[in-house]
Amino acid sequence: MHAYMLASIAPRPIAFASTVDKNGIPNLAPFSFYNAFGSNPPVIVFSPARRVRDNTIKHTLENIYETKEVVINAVSYAMVQQTSLASCEYPKGVNEFTKAGFTAIASELVKPFRVKESPVQMECKVLEIKETGYEGGAANLIVCEIILMHINENVLNEAGKIDPDKIDLVARMGGDLYCRASGKALFEVAKPNTKLGLGIDSIPERIRLSRILTGNNLGQLGNADELPSPEDIAILKNAESMKAILHSTGTKEEIENLIHMQAKKLLDEGNVADAWKTLLST
Repeated sequence: MHAYMLASIAPRPIAFASTVDKNGIPNLAPFSFYNAFGSNPPVIVFSPARRVRDNTIKHTLENIYETKEVVINAVSYAMVQQTSLASCEYPKGVNEFTKAGFTAIASELVKPFRVKESPVQMECKVLEIKETGYEGGAANLIVCEIILMHINENVLNEAGKIDPDKIDLVARMGGDLYCRASGKALFEVAKPNTKLGLGIDSIPERIRLSRILTGNNLGQLGNADELPSPEDIAILKNAESMKAILHSTGTKEEIENLIHMQAKKLLDEGNVADAWKTLLST
């Protein structure tokens, strides 16, 4: 179950958790059972699960029980190998900042240190610790509120927002695999707007049952909130590219396939409006 969950619930962001014990001794460890769950207040949750092989708990959890504070550091590609090194189960009291070669810098509102090399560091107070069981693999949900966030200006774009290619985050897959969340791995999916989408069930059957259009293509069409006007369709039909398709030699089915291929090309380019006009041109 553990292996299947890690491989199928992926990619998972990494919470690089910095804690200190009651004596101020630091600990640093990554956890991939982690995500954000609200923004007002800003709440994140991660889980230092009980070890599967021997049912022991981790130093991070012990420290959080003692101090109720943690810093969650984002993990970029430039630091992923060092982050993995920090996951080694060193004896209690060993400083993973030193072992993994990270720079510890003081936080402003909590006792645990921040990782200077991390592009985003979140100082958190712990709201709740939820134990889900007492056997190996059981979760310990650490519910945290972000009370101060530090963002490296080098990862911001001109609009002051985080640029996914500049922050270059990584995520965990199953086994030893990771995923790099930048470059060609990124793609856009238009969010449903404030108006209701037409829905795939509203797409004419001859289009919905296309052997060329994919489920993703149908999802794009169904996300439109209205169909193009007859005037707009007529304008497109008079375009030279459409005339070549509509007046090409071939059976009705062959011409329809050409139309669907043209519509698919437009959809793959993100041009949903012209794709609809193309599909409704016959």
